[in-house]
Amino acid sequence: MRLILSPQRRDDILIVIKRGDTLVINGEMFNFSRVEEGDLLPRTAISSEWFAGDVERVDGELVITLLLPNPWNYSPEQAFPEPLLNVLDGPVTLPQPLPVTTPSTITDQESKTDEQH
Repeated sequence: MRLILSPQRRDDILIVIKRGDTLVINGEMFNFSRVEEGDLLPRTAISSEWFAGDVERVDGELVITLLLPNPWNYSPEQAFPEPLLNVLDGPVTLPQPLPVTTPSTITDQESKTDEQH
């Protein structure tokens, strides 16, 4: 399975689990086992906001485009995601946002810098 990620600025959480030709997206199951070689399942036939394109099978592999929610602290990997190739069964690892620094962390760092001077 090849997953193409289409980034979109939004604060939703996306959890994807792959089981053969089935994706479980945020707890909802989507079975694509009936999509055969050369078939194209139009995006409009899938009742989920998480699909950003048609589903097709090319050279025996399902090709699926999903929306990738990007939070306010999105990373370059989220903004410009690489396609996920040969996705294995189990939880799908998606690009993660940048770490969040809290004001107390910044203050602690500034204090240490001030103490050194």
